[in-house]
Amino acid sequence: MHSSLVRRLSQERELEGHQGCVNAISWNSKGSLLISGSDDTHINVWSYSSRKLLHSIETGHSANIFCTKFVPETSDELVVSGAGDAEVRLFNLSRFSGRGLDDNAITPSALYQCHTGRVKKLAVEVGNPHVVWSASEDGTLRQHDFRQGSSCPPAGSSHQECRNILLDLRCGAKRSLADPPKQTLSLKSCDISSTRPHLLLVGGSDAFARLYDRRMLPPLTSCQKRMSPPPCVNYFCPLHLSEHGRSSLHLTHVTFSPNGEEVLLSYSGEHVYLMDVNHAGGRAMRYTVGDASKIMSFTPTLNGLELQPPIHDFLQTNIRVRGEVATGLGKCRMLVEIARNSLEEGKHPYYGIEACNEVLEGHLSGIGPMLRHECLCIRAALLLKRKWKNDAQMAIRDCYNARRIDSSSFRAHLYMSEALEQLCKYKEALDFAIAAQCLDPSNSVMAEKVENIKKHIAAAETEKNNKANDGGSRSEPRTGRVLSLSDIIYRSEANSDASQDGPRSEREDSDYDEEVEVDFHTSVPGDEGRDVEANFLHGSLNVRIHRRGDSARETVDANGSSGSPSSSSQNDRIPYQPETVIDMKQRYVGHCNVGTDIKQASFLGQRGDYIASGSDDGRWFIWEKQTGRLIKMLLGDEAGNVISIVNCVQCHPFDCVVATSGIDNTIKIWTPSASVPTIVSGGAAGPDTADVLEAMESNQKKLSRNREHSLSYELLERFHMHEFSEGSLRPFECAQS
Repeated sequence: MHSSLVRRLSQERELEGHQGCVNAISWNSKGSLLISGSDDTHINVWSYSSRKLLHSIETGHSANIFCTKFVPETSDELVVSGAGDAEVRLFNLSRFSGRGLDDNAITPSALYQCHTGRVKKLAVEVGNPHVVWSASEDGTLRQHDFRQGSSCPPAGSSHQECRNILLDLRCGAKRSLADPPKQTLSLKSCDISSTRPHLLLVGGSDAFARLYDRRMLPPLTSCQKRMSPPPCVNYFCPLHLSEHGRSSLHLTHVTFSPNGEEVLLSYSGEHVYLMDVNHAGGRAMRYTVGDASKIMSFTPTLNGLELQPPIHDFLQTNIRVRGEVATGLGKCRMLVEIARNSLEEGKHPYYGIEACNEVLEGHLSGIGPMLRHECLCIRAALLLKRKWKNDAQMAIRDCYNARRIDSSSFRAHLYMSEALEQLCKYKEALDFAIAAQCLDPSNSVMAEKVENIKKHIAAAETEKNNKANDGGSRSEPRTGRVLSLSDIIYRSEANSDASQDGPRSEREDSDYDEEVEVDFHTSVPGDEGRDVEANFLHGSLNVRIHRRGDSARETVDANGSSGSPSSSSQNDRIPYQPETVIDMKQRYVGHCNVGTDIKQASFLGQRGDYIASGSDDGRWFIWEKQTGRLIKMLLGDEAGNVISIVNCVQCHPFDCVVATSGIDNTIKIWTPSASVPTIVSGGAAGPDTADVLEAMESNQKKLSRNREHSLSYELLERFHMHEFSEGSLRPFECAQS
């Protein structure tokens, strides 16, 4: 993989053979075969050299297949699949010997039915032909050893004693870093390091990816008793997402880099983030609870020195430099000038931000503190002007680092104030605005800005007092009142994204006891509730409505086991100590991930020098890993005019070839076959002439859309008309959206 080849990627072939959405694709270790799983419940095996279909397995799954893998060291004869019917099935391809393509029904070599939720991801270990791991939305990661048995009883049966749970995270989800884990962590993704196979990475229905060392985990357990979540080696989460407290924020994909030193996280309704694993090198940026608010708080200075010691070294990596000036200093100055012109001349901020990224991420060690300070301030201003999702948070990081270089920087204080104002943190914004005014007393604009912020604070206080006065009416009994589904799901996050960034105490002090949540499960198969065979959905909906903070309640699962962890009585006596978390080191923006919860982000190339992700606009994106610069956008899904989504992006293990799949029924093979390198490429219809910025702007609008008016695709498609009253359920006719 080289940028000259990446820019020439174009669609070479379209593999046809499925009759439903292709939800999973994976190469074998040699790169000679490609395997795919689909909504049609078939597994297809393709030849890389001929681009032809070799086998089509009728798996017997009763719901959409979400994951499929070749089992290592089996001469590519064993393949495994996981699906929405909560089953894991193993197949031996040697049984197809002498058969035609139409004779595709074989009995699975192993059948595991112990999960109670959809199986979203499978993991295998390099060199291990005996074991496969499955991550499920039931909150467990299970270890299936083919040597110990080829089957297990269905979930809920009286004889179910499968002791194969490696990770029990049914009480493992965290609403924020400060909160102890309580609710079920519905697992969406998992991965095993190819260089250190004892390391296991998982992600699910909260903001935190978790790294476990399998050698340190307790023995395998059964599902009869919920266990407290085991300690993990590392937590991963961008600092600005760690204290949101939003139940809707979750991961759709986690993966290791080829060398195992980095991890990549893809969030629903968010961006893609890169982080260091940080084993012994100490390179990763760490933080703990409260650090997010610390970098937004004004610290008085005396003679250029901070009066309080700096917080954790989670941002130190970005400000370390060498004393010598690199040979690329002239290029850096030119890029900074381009960024400055972009800011002053009113051009689109994107190109100026890209220029700053090139300087700060690509040439950081070769520039001096003054040029670095200039670049940080310019990028902060451009981010505030662009206003893409979380750009204000990124501007705060830049202002913080600029103030560490020059604590009397007027622009660093000014832009910090503007960033906080965009996040509706008016009190903190006022502190920085007053500091900027002190640094430049003659600036009339700053005086006006200070007065405007004071007006915002006064208005917010008035609104808060009005709500307090109305509290009596809200606390009255609500017997007979019917809550809509969106009321229940989004009751605790009815404010916009900006207001959600405020401290939890401010958001919840008045109506904490009145908030409700809903835990729901439906037996309708398939991701996002699609059923290709029927015009409407059949299934049942089980709803539990409870008060937040009700620690006394216990839930009972399908097997009748207690919902409280076995050691809860002891844990309740021990004050919860929030973990230290590894922060992001790069962010990749431009795509949109809100429509599906199986969207992947992947490393491209043997060294993982490039990052790729699918998108809800039918495109897929490629960024330069080090700088975050977008270098290629390709049209990868043409399912129709209504919806086009690319979910899977898998790079060939050796060649500069990429396979993608999505909502349509085909797999696209991409090779560097275009005659001219470009940043945009189309599918079979030819080059996409749409403006790159226009496409990215459209995606950002989808990401930033107000949650009060946009239910997820999954809810929209599964529940066309349902109303809920507190304590009761009244389902109406359910039709496919």
